[in-house]
Amino acid sequence: MATIGTFDGIHLGHQAIMAQVRQKSAEYGVPSMAMIFEPHPMEFFSQEQAPARLMRLHEKLEAIYAEDIDCIFCLQFNRSFRQLSAREFVDQVLINGIGVRCLVVGDDFRFGCDRRGDSQMLKAAGLEHGFEVIDTATVVREGRRVSSTWVREELEVGNFLAAQALLGKPFRISGRVVHGQRLGRTLGVPTANVHLQRFRAPLKGVFVVEVLVDGQRLPAVANVGVRPTVGDLIKPILEVHVLDWEGDLYGKRITVEFIARMRDEKQFANVDELLVNIRADIDNARRFFAERVH
Repeated sequence: MATIGTFDGIHLGHQAIMAQVRQKSAEYGVPSMAMIFEPHPMEFFSQEQAPARLMRLHEKLEAIYAEDIDCIFCLQFNRSFRQLSAREFVDQVLINGIGVRCLVVGDDFRFGCDRRGDSQMLKAAGLEHGFEVIDTATVVREGRRVSSTWVREELEVGNFLAAQALLGKPFRISGRVVHGQRLGRTLGVPTANVHLQRFRAPLKGVFVVEVLVDGQRLPAVANVGVRPTVGDLIKPILEVHVLDWEGDLYGKRITVEFIARMRDEKQFANVDELLVNIRADIDNARRFFAERVH
C-alpha cells in the first residue's frame, strides 16, 4: 500500500493522501508506504533555480512518520532514474520493486521520462497486473488548490497564519546547531546557526520566532539569508538569537517556529551599522513578546 510524491511541506493536501494510504493499508492488511525522491526532481533539472524547499529531507521523513506511515522508500533521482520510461517505472519500481497492491496518487501526479505517465496509465497497468490505483481529490481552501507553491507564496510575504492554515501546523525549520565564525558572540549577540543545506530558502529576512529545544519554548529573533554585510555565504543560513538567555546550543537539534516578519535582510555599510540594527531588531522582538503576553 503506497503513495508517491515529493511531499514538500506535508500540507493539508499531502495529509489527505496519507489518510487514504492509512485507510487502504488497514483494508489490505499490509504496511503503509510513502515513496519520495531525493533530490527533488526539479532540483535535479534546475538546481539553484528550483523552487525553495519547505523541508529538508530529515524534516520530511519526520513529518511523514508523524502521519503514521509505516515505512518510507526514498528513490535517488539521478540520470539513470530520470531516463526510465513510464512503463519501466511501473515494471521496475512498482511491480518488481515494492510489489504494490494499492497505490494512492495525487490528481496531478506525473512520472517517467518526460513526465509521460499519469494516473490513467497507472490504472491501466493496475488492471493488467492486479493492483488498485486511487486518485486523491484535491484539497481546496478559499477556492484554490492547496499546494506547496501556495505555502511558499505566503511565507515569502511573512503571512505565517495563512501558511499555518495550509500546513495544518506552524511553519518550522529544524536542524542541528553548528559552529560559525562567532561574529555574533564577538558583537555581544550570540547566535545559534543552522545550515539549511539548499541554494534557496522559502523565506528570507529578519523574524520573530520561538526556539523549541529540550522541552523549552524560548523567545528569539532570527535571520534567514546570506549575511550580505559580511559577504561570506553562498547558501542561506538560519541564525537565531535567543532573547535574554544564556546557554550552549552547539550540537543540539533545535526547531525554530516562525511567528512574524520584521524586515528584509539588508546590506549595511559596516559592522557597526549592522550591530545597531541587530540591537534594534532585538528590542522590537522583546516588545512583540511583551505585547503578546498582554
